[in-house]
Amino acid sequence: ATPRFLLINSESSQAADLLHSVFVFSPGLEELVIVIQSQRNSYHARRGVQRKVEILQQAAELGQLLVDAFSLSAAYGHSASWFFFIEEETRVILAAVLQVLHRYERQEEWFLGKRLHDNDASIIHHYAFSEDPTSFGYPDPAAGWALSALLLRRLAERIQHEHLKSDFTIDWKHEIALYIWEEGNGPKLTAVPEFCTEPRDNCATTFTTYLPDCGDPVSKEDIFVAVKTCQRFHTERVPVVKATWEKDAGYLEYYSDVSDASIPTVSLGVANTDRGHCGKTFAILKQFLSKTAPEADWLLIVDDDTLISLPRLRRLLRCYDPREAVSLGEKYGYSLVRNGYSYTTGGGGMVLSRVAVSRLVSGGCSCYSDDAPDDMVLGRCLTSLRVPITHSPLFHQARPEDYSETLISLREAISFHKHWNIDPVAVYKHWLQDTHPREEL
Repeated sequence: ATPRFLLINSESSQAADLLHSVFVFSPGLEELVIVIQSQRNSYHARRGVQRKVEILQQAAELGQLLVDAFSLSAAYGHSASWFFFIEEETRVILAAVLQVLHRYERQEEWFLGKRLHDNDASIIHHYAFSEDPTSFGYPDPAAGWALSALLLRRLAERIQHEHLKSDFTIDWKHEIALYIWEEGNGPKLTAVPEFCTEPRDNCATTFTTYLPDCGDPVSKEDIFVAVKTCQRFHTERVPVVKATWEKDAGYLEYYSDVSDASIPTVSLGVANTDRGHCGKTFAILKQFLSKTAPEADWLLIVDDDTLISLPRLRRLLRCYDPREAVSLGEKYGYSLVRNGYSYTTGGGGMVLSRVAVSRLVSGGCSCYSDDAPDDMVLGRCLTSLRVPITHSPLFHQARPEDYSETLISLREAISFHKHWNIDPVAVYKHWLQDTHPREEL
């Protein structure tokens, strides 16, 4: 049978939630729906279109007739056999993907992908399967993952009538695998060796990088770094920053509850709080726009126990236009199913363009209390101002051991967070310090 294809370019909060366009290849007896998970930022939108064009070219070489449609109708869904989800940088060998999918009976429920698992119980997965973390698999989205149409239709029906258990979306790939598994009533992920990240023989998919080459990195002076600290951690955490990544900053200030000339720190007149630091963060936003601060394109706000690679961040930021309102980091979600919002996690590092900071300050956003969670308040404000939250999996709210070793070992991480039960200097040297750093501007 000659297959048909639907190709969907989608924007993603944590998973695909908006559909831009559909392309149908016909004639044929089957349909493969390919979903490109993208984001609303202009750079990501361009990359999604480029990947779409590449797949269309492959389909044309397979001798299919292209029919252009503007929405995904119920008719397409009912006639589809497979739904295949990829990222913007996932390269697809279309003929090989089709060959792989033909091995599996389409009238059964299948959840296919490159299998990841936790080696130890992880806080970001709510310590699920703590007795045997390796027993549960979840997909690496970079390699692509597939659902049989029979399974997807059942899930679509279920989600209409079932309240999701968690208000927070932290790691969607693990959470969607849990949802599909349904406490043992649904299928577990079936590992497909041809769904790859690193190239090898017989790969149907491969992945390029989350740190693309968009030209020369932005200069050190283009990033203003704000480190949130307090007197309690001046002798405990600040020395770690100074011993690791401070030297890579062009402009850096430590914001504390007291002035300490030995560091030095800047007091913003906001008392330290035991939990959220919204008051301090909003004071930093205003300070960034003041005439006393350097005229930098980007503001990076981190905690005093954040470990970060500024050279890698400078390479990543070259892909983004500072003339746009950009909010970049590791994205979490709050109450997304019930008209909630996404936000960039504070511990992993919050990157804001000057335009985004200006909108926040001029848009009337404020803290409901000084100890409100700053990252969540910023996310809610940015959502109300229609500023997209852009996700990069290179930022990490937790420690390296809280993530799949297979996953992070293939990435050039930009940040990790927390000094709990680790040697932070050793973690920085192993995961974040480049052995042969690129020439600095």
